[in-house]
Amino acid sequence: MPDIPEAPRHWEADVLLRDGRAAHIRPIQAGDAELLVDFYARVSDQSKYYRFFSPMPHLSDRDVARFTQVDHVNRVALVLTLSGQMIAVGRYDVVRPAEAEVAFLVEDQHQGRGIAQLLLEHLAQAGRERGVERFVAEILPDNSRMIQTFRDAGYRVASEYEDGVLMLEFPIDPTDTAIGVMINREHRAESASIEKFFNPRSVAVIGASRRQDTIGQALVRNLVMGDFTGRVYAVNPSAAAVSGMPAYKSVSEIPDDVDVAIVAVPAESVQEVVLDCAAKGVHGLVVISSGFAETGEEGRQRQRRLVGLSRSYGLRLIGPNCLGIINTDPGVSINASLSSVMPARGRAGFFCQSGALGSAILEKVQNRGLGLSTFVSAGNRADVSGNDLLQYWEEDDSTEVVLLYLESIGNPRKFSRIARRVSLRKPIIAVRSGRTTQGVPMGHAVRKIAAPPQAVDAMFRQAGVIQVDTLEDMFDVAQLLAHQPLPRGRRVAIVGNSDALGLLAADAAAAVGLVVNKSVALGAEATAEDFEDALDAAIDDPEIDSVVAVYIPPLNVSGEDVANVLAAVGEQSDKPLVSSFLGAEGIPELLRVPDVAGSTAGRGSVPSYPAVEAAVRALARVVEYAVWLRTPDGPPPGPDEVDHLAAKKLVNELLRAHPDGTELGLDELTALLGAYGIALWATRPVTTLEEAQAAGRELGWDVVLKATADHLRERPDQAHVWRNIDTPAEMEDAWDSLGARITGADRAGFVVQKNARPGVPVAVRSIEDPLFGPVVSFGISGPLTELLADRSYRIPPLGERDAAAMVREIKSSPMLFGYRGSEVVDVAEVERLIRRVSQLQNDLPQISSLELSLVLAGADGATVLTAAARVDPVADPRSDWFVRRMPEHPGDTLPT
Repeated sequence: MPDIPEAPRHWEADVLLRDGRAAHIRPIQAGDAELLVDFYARVSDQSKYYRFFSPMPHLSDRDVARFTQVDHVNRVALVLTLSGQMIAVGRYDVVRPAEAEVAFLVEDQHQGRGIAQLLLEHLAQAGRERGVERFVAEILPDNSRMIQTFRDAGYRVASEYEDGVLMLEFPIDPTDTAIGVMINREHRAESASIEKFFNPRSVAVIGASRRQDTIGQALVRNLVMGDFTGRVYAVNPSAAAVSGMPAYKSVSEIPDDVDVAIVAVPAESVQEVVLDCAAKGVHGLVVISSGFAETGEEGRQRQRRLVGLSRSYGLRLIGPNCLGIINTDPGVSINASLSSVMPARGRAGFFCQSGALGSAILEKVQNRGLGLSTFVSAGNRADVSGNDLLQYWEEDDSTEVVLLYLESIGNPRKFSRIARRVSLRKPIIAVRSGRTTQGVPMGHAVRKIAAPPQAVDAMFRQAGVIQVDTLEDMFDVAQLLAHQPLPRGRRVAIVGNSDALGLLAADAAAAVGLVVNKSVALGAEATAEDFEDALDAAIDDPEIDSVVAVYIPPLNVSGEDVANVLAAVGEQSDKPLVSSFLGAEGIPELLRVPDVAGSTAGRGSVPSYPAVEAAVRALARVVEYAVWLRTPDGPPPGPDEVDHLAAKKLVNELLRAHPDGTELGLDELTALLGAYGIALWATRPVTTLEEAQAAGRELGWDVVLKATADHLRERPDQAHVWRNIDTPAEMEDAWDSLGARITGADRAGFVVQKNARPGVPVAVRSIEDPLFGPVVSFGISGPLTELLADRSYRIPPLGERDAAAMVREIKSSPMLFGYRGSEVVDVAEVERLIRRVSQLQNDLPQISSLELSLVLAGADGATVLTAAARVDPVADPRSDWFVRRMPEHPGDTLPT
């Protein structure tokens, strides 16, 4: 057998099918001969005929060798496996330069699960990496399912008939339509996989115990006491009954179907449970058991085997080392967790990772009267993650607010993409631990983030996520979003019966960017009617967007009359109303509005805060979200504005010449930036006076001589720059003066440039982060702003809103807007440069770094004086690079 080259490792992936079940996709191997023969034997004669256009009941040894022995370059084949069996094959064969013929064969019982679409996505990405530009396919006219597969892919498909066969041809360049199709399919599959966990008809508790104070006993008790509407089955090999219900020795012995298994057995026994559940056809596992990655290297390997085994049999997994899941829908009412607290029905979905913290969260939710729709504690988050839950909650009508407690982010690029879409429909509130240290708990396998912590914060803001510092802040904001309408702006009215608290509220509002347009001090003896009149006037005022009510009762007064007024006004108002009522926290009984949907506190209930500062902070967070929601975001630069193909060709040629990467030369850098509409100011490197004088003549004089070495650039005293040189004699004077002033002049990296228009020096930079993908930053250029880390960050692609926000959110931004009477710079051009750098970095992951380190932004434009870039080979594609794939197993080198 000839030596067969290895396929790229990243061509192998776990994937989700249309029904939410997992499967494994990988390149075919020479050792797959037996799997292929068995697979082909299970395929119907009709499917074989559609594939080969003739009866072909069996594969010859020659056929098997030809199909399994490929070069992974001109002949590529991918297989889909499930439960150790091959269930589909997709392949392409290059028929002429840049063109390949593609074909699929899917086992009949698995057709209709979206498998061909998945194989097409992964084959197209493999083809793009191998220089293939077009796929062609020959299909029999009555093979309607396969024809639809190609037409639904989102590519521009051309077709014609030839000799009774339909010929399809389409470019595989990832168009916006094709990417949109892929994202929609990903969304449906991930949402479907989570829906099964929250709406099971039957649950098996594996490890159910008769002993009190055991995990298994608690799980059974919580399911039963929570009034689960489905069937509960106890699995215990050594007991005949548990909690008054019959016990089964294994899941396989249960006579009925089982949708979800709750696992509470020792860690070393969990793999046996997986095999038992797979044989039964269980959809997913919730593994409460500990003893996995949180315990060290041995546990990490055990967790990796658990996830790999579960996915190989099509199972999804929540956990291990988790608290469990809850759905408060009265039609399901499932408390499959260790918490005895079944929260009230509410509008918020909650995701956290810590099991211990999950119990405290549920108690806090109950104490505040907030209510939840669903709750998930994912533990080590080995499989199901926050991204999966976001996909589900986006379509869940009962969830209006999403709460996330994140201890690590495995795939921030995908999180950003999904969260940005969800935030347009539903607010997301997030607490992220380890923001300063970038630390993660044991059991969370994630890659190192090269980007600074500010980039992570920027990603949350960019996606519209309301990031808060503590769980208390999260609940403060959540109770406002869950019960009150969104504000239309920053203008606030303060109505209260305490002058001192009114002043505190006004100070707090000014500190967080709110504008107090009205402050009404009613006095300590104010009646309920006084409050009603003042609140109605504030809400009717077109100059007011939200109202803060402060009520501290006089002695021996319950405040019930005022509470009734607040509740009535809050229910009818189209502006948000928050309160500091009796120093209470949450949604007090007196301020609740009945909810026909069954929640304890309905729409219009007025949230109360123990301190007015907390009420104002929560309101400010909601205002920022409302402003983000209402600020239109223009599209990134269109294909007509950039020459992506020229830039891509340049990068590929550089990498062919320098396989280990290289810095771009001046000509290469000029061409790369020019392809994206960025003009690099003419620069002439010089090493002698004669060269400097020649450069001055070539540029038509009025030039500068400057040093560009790293230790000299951007010095505040500008001692490395000599301006306004117009003659050879002036150049000689400049050369001698700078040479004498600069230590190590031979290493100064002198250049001659045409004098640029004056302006504010700014810098735009981008990097390819191993976890984020592209990251773009902006700031005023110079060592002082570098030391103070006064930079803004975003994750491409960027629209107009993101670029505008980057310019304005740095502390030194007043320098661009006429600080101390200076000219206002052409901010629109600065924003255009940011968007173009963003687009370049997003399009070309081979650009490991790009730096426009000195851009002079003036009143009439921006001049790019200094730039640098580096290309490096891409060892692994970005985590969401045009194909659907599930997170890698913990312990692998590429967890996501």
